[in-house]
Amino acid sequence: MLRWCGQVWFPVSVARAAPGSARAARGLSGAGGPSGTGRRGAVRGRLQAAPPPPRRPCRCRCRCRCRGGEACPGPGSMEFQDLKEEEEPREEELKASAISDDFQKKVSLEQACIPSDIADFDWSSIDTSQLPSSYKINSPKEKKLLHIADSFLQRYAHLHPDRKPLFLHPVNECGLQKFVSTTVRPTLLPYPELYYWDGCASFVSDYLTMVPLKSLVTPPTSLYSPTTILKYQRGNCFDFSVLLCSMLIGAGYDAYCVHGYASREICTLDETLELCPLLKKPQERQVPKEEEKKSSSKYRIKFPPVRQSQFDLQQEAKKKAEAEAAQKKKEREEGKVTEVEKPRRDRLHGLRVHAWVLVLSGKREVPETFFINPFTGSSHSTKDESFLGIESIWNHRNYWVNTQDCRSGCKDLIFDLSNTICWEIMLLESKKPLQLLADYKENELPDSNMDDMQEKEEEDMSFDIPPSWVAPIQLSPREFETRYSQGRKVILYKKAKLEKWAPYLNRDGLVKRLTVYADLERTEVVEVREWFTNREDMLDRREVNKQMQLTTVYFSPGRLFGLKVSLTSLAHTYTSLEPETDRTMEFYSEARADGLQKRLENAREMTEYFLGRDDFLHVRHMEFGQREKNVHLAGTSTDTNSRPITEIKECFHRNVKKPADEDVAERTFLIKEERIQLTYHLKDYYITASTKEFFKATKRNRKRNEISVTPEISCITYQAGPAEKELSLFHLYDLLQELKEEEKRLKRQVRQSEAEVLDILKICEDEEATVKLSVSTYNTGRNEKRRQQYEVM
Repeated sequence: MLRWCGQVWFPVSVARAAPGSARAARGLSGAGGPSGTGRRGAVRGRLQAAPPPPRRPCRCRCRCRCRGGEACPGPGSMEFQDLKEEEEPREEELKASAISDDFQKKVSLEQACIPSDIADFDWSSIDTSQLPSSYKINSPKEKKLLHIADSFLQRYAHLHPDRKPLFLHPVNECGLQKFVSTTVRPTLLPYPELYYWDGCASFVSDYLTMVPLKSLVTPPTSLYSPTTILKYQRGNCFDFSVLLCSMLIGAGYDAYCVHGYASREICTLDETLELCPLLKKPQERQVPKEEEKKSSSKYRIKFPPVRQSQFDLQQEAKKKAEAEAAQKKKEREEGKVTEVEKPRRDRLHGLRVHAWVLVLSGKREVPETFFINPFTGSSHSTKDESFLGIESIWNHRNYWVNTQDCRSGCKDLIFDLSNTICWEIMLLESKKPLQLLADYKENELPDSNMDDMQEKEEEDMSFDIPPSWVAPIQLSPREFETRYSQGRKVILYKKAKLEKWAPYLNRDGLVKRLTVYADLERTEVVEVREWFTNREDMLDRREVNKQMQLTTVYFSPGRLFGLKVSLTSLAHTYTSLEPETDRTMEFYSEARADGLQKRLENAREMTEYFLGRDDFLHVRHMEFGQREKNVHLAGTSTDTNSRPITEIKECFHRNVKKPADEDVAERTFLIKEERIQLTYHLKDYYITASTKEFFKATKRNRKRNEISVTPEISCITYQAGPAEKELSLFHLYDLLQELKEEEKRLKRQVRQSEAEVLDILKICEDEEATVKLSVSTYNTGRNEKRRQQYEVM
């Protein structure tokens, strides 16, 4: 429902407050006066105008709190009937909002899954005797600021007594009223992670434990200092937002605390229907195709049509139709699942109070304005439907009241705070016109008193805010490292559970575990992902796929043998030293002398991939025969317990310094058949490559016992095109001998690769049995040896 207030129509609330209540002491300012009135009339109208006549309550449930009145649709209007059909009666909402605090607290705990020890925490029992005097006494400047805030609230209440209460000067932990802007203490903590907004948001969401508001539909009556919140590691959404805003402003961001309304899932930290951020796939950047500019010239070149087979077109249309049918079927199934997973209806939708952080674009190269939910530390677009409206925002310098229509949530809001039509500022800057005083008729006050009153009011409102009363925010390295309350945090997502631990809390260095389930009840485990830190074996991450029975292990640079990734089957155990299990190992090629990048292995084959070798080798493939049954002794040497090698194949990149006829592309050693095949690189403008095939079993001269090498018997050659130089039989014989020696070397290399795999598995077994964590030299708290050296120095 819109109501005319000066130069703009804006929504008003339906809920009425009891006479004399705190809610009736607040309202919303207008933007100006009707045409033909000026600032003098505004002052007269504000100070002498009688209270507005009572208006019938509006029954629409818009977020903007429409109150009815002249602009409210009557019961017979179509707009009223539509709103009545869409939403529940207002009486039910008022009954729901009048629920006792105990019941509301119980509902909040059920939704947020808050432990009982945290919910039962008594803030009145905290020790305030050691707090600085600024926590207990207001300075003269602070008292003047509170007087200005009260004057602001009086005009606010006179204009719009039915608006929700503003969050202006709640009491602190000592029971003293403090202006909310002075509670923000810009601070830059000495940790690189906290120099960026995502690091600050992640720290606040991890370090603090959420405590629900006592009342779901009204802001709290108290706002404690960020130092107290950090000390006890718990707070409500307003405490989260003030701490996060202090850190962001200290880091150079244009951040503001927001008092508004959000969905039930946001307010209660219910992420059971949200996809875990670790499971979200990165969005591919879609580059829009530039439209071809069609020339209107009659001399435009007409290209001949591209002829296509009708059969191919029919097959493509058939495949497209099948794909569309499958997509529609999938969408129908997903729609059924979505209906099941759809959250139940919230009777307090649009009434739940929440606080979050607004970051404006501009500073720190922020390209676009966005929200930060302090409970989760995640960023949201200003068009996110989970945020339903804004009452006011503030930072360490000023306070703004939103005067825009929030019927559609926050997606249509303008966040230009210099726009006095959209935002009502409390403390004027450079004696700008006070928008809160809408223009009334000039004859309502004597002109003689108007000028003095206007100058006095502008003098009061043009006030430099005093510095923050909060003590400097400090965070020790141990507190920053420990982070989570009691060192552990559990978050439930849709078909997933995320567990976090502080470093060094677990003996194996585990800091994060993500368990993925197949059902919403989280009973059937599909995948487990684990993250580690400070491991001496450089273990970084482990992924276990229960369905495919695969384990993938990731290592950081610096691992022995340059190992990067190891993928093995769950059927394999480290106690078995036989390399007959499916396995994939990736290596840091820069850390190895042979340039090995990846090794794939199963019971019959082994394939190695290389990178950056001088001999241009990039693939080596080995095939094995069946192991003899009488030789099966685990733990014996690789020579006696090795698989017979049947084939070795090597692939090489092109060496431009050699002719294509002399540059080998593939080299295959068929050991069982005693043959060697060479395939050379393709020559330019040729579709076939030259080949040579050698037979090691050559004929011998019975008398002299000499080997006879002839092209017809020992070597089969195919020459693609004319050869640059002919090879004699002597050169072929030398080439055959070189290949035989190369075959022996490759056999030894294969045995070395098998032995390396066994060594890696043995080392992994020993490391898992005795996990050791590394401690930084600068961490004197945990490094006892370094601490003793520091004390001696």
